[in-house]
Amino acid sequence: MADILHHNSLRWRLFKFFTSQHEYNAGKLSVNHQRMLGFYMSVLPNRRRIVSSRHLAEGEGWETSEFEYGLIIAYNAFSRWVQRCMAAAGMPELSALEILVLHNTNHRNREKRLTDISFLLNMEDSHTINYALRKLLKLELLTSEKRGKEVFYHTSSSGQKLCERYRKVREQCLIEGIPGTGITGEEFRNIATSLRSMSGHYDQASRAASSL
Repeated sequence: MADILHHNSLRWRLFKFFTSQHEYNAGKLSVNHQRMLGFYMSVLPNRRRIVSSRHLAEGEGWETSEFEYGLIIAYNAFSRWVQRCMAAAGMPELSALEILVLHNTNHRNREKRLTDISFLLNMEDSHTINYALRKLLKLELLTSEKRGKEVFYHTSSSGQKLCERYRKVREQCLIEGIPGTGITGEEFRNIATSLRSMSGHYDQASRAASSL
């Protein structure tokens, strides 16, 4: 491990050295510097692969395993966060899914059907969403109205107030610290676009696997 840290540190020092030369030369990196940088960066070992399943990180496309590990820890961290945030807002008994269903129902102050919520959250198992809706109704955070065969859900006054308290806790505990991450708003939008694109690719792969 010490050798890896040493090599990675050396790669970084080399990169900083040559880029500082680049700045010194008024924006033009000399051909010799380009060759030297390419040589030293190529002979030093690359960083280790950060994955949770090493057997899935072999051969071409191993970077996907690193991406998937990032998804796993990000999803679990996000689920933990929304529950802690909602607990601070005054409703600790809600699960992560129930919180997402509440926020989605409150989205744009429009009534929604179960199928609408399932579609927007990209969830195939509607039974879990139906259970969440029943619990939110029991807590009087939602209201419902049946029209023909369809049931439409809307956030109640107490549900809207809870969402507002959640928003204030979120701004204080999460949003205010975002500048410290060094990630800009535009970069967040680009990451979101990439995640939506990858979700479509995983959906297509799921359909392909189902046909095997």
